Amino acid sequence: MDIKQLENFAIQVRRDILRQVHKVDSGHPGGSLGCTEFFTALYQEVMQHNPEFNMDGIGEDLFFLSNGHISPVFYSVLARSGYFPVEELNTFRLINSRLQGHPTTHEGLPGVRVASGSLGQGMSVAIGAAQAKKLNKDSHLVFTLHGDGELQEGQNWEAIMYAAGNKVDNLISTIDLNGQQIDGSTDNVLPMGSLKAKFEAFGWDVLEIENGNDLKQVINGLNEAKARTGKGKPVCVLMHSEMGHGVDFMMHTHAWHGKAPNDEQLEKALAQNPETLGDY
Repeated sequence: MDIKQLENFAIQVRRDILRQVHKVDSGHPGGSLGCTEFFTALYQEVMQHNPEFNMDGIGEDLFFLSNGHISPVFYSVLARSGYFPVEELNTFRLINSRLQGHPTTHEGLPGVRVASGSLGQGMSVAIGAAQAKKLNKDSHLVFTLHGDGELQEGQNWEAIMYAAGNKVDNLISTIDLNGQQIDGSTDNVLPMGSLKAKFEAFGWDVLEIENGNDLKQVINGLNEAKARTGKGKPVCVLMHSEMGHGVDFMMHTHAWHGKAPNDEQLEKALAQNPETLGDY
């Protein structure tokens, strides 16, 4: 895809996110909207993946979503990347749906490799998968995504220390740095200081994406991260994004972390993200 096609893809994903959470009056639009460019870049440009989904994941790159509450963006991009019918987005968070509020594996939804939503665990799972690839002499990569507030969970730092200590250099972990979490700004809830300094002190190679809502920057940043793999260190991407990006009244606040728009708000939000690829 060229950059215009990718931008249109991202706009349609934003519509999908908004419509999913509105229909069931629940879900997490803020972080989903903020990570739309990341998922678009990952699944449409950067990652070598196979929509003919196999849990073994041999001979392809793998992705693990650690901050599983942003499932609306994950589901939309999986569907529009060919993993399951786009129409299935209609079933988001319904009883017996494969598209639960937090992704799980027992529904058998293609693209979902681990249950997530209980924060702090994704890094540990991804490290295991990355080490398995090394044992299998599979040269493909493992990608992860984490929230910045999620890093307040201690298990992350055990895993971060382990990955560097064991030279898990086929791992690229992106941190969504939007500065917001469910109860307010990360600085107000629990300041984390310099994540760059922390990851470097733990032995990681760190790069930053200054604008995680600029598709070109995200693609270039992730490709740079790929170029840094295989050199003895896991790679961390610090991606600065805006929670609620693409919907003016959802930006610059934590208020839309886990709240659905009402009918009037949905209309306003969709007007800012016109249909590009066809609604489900």
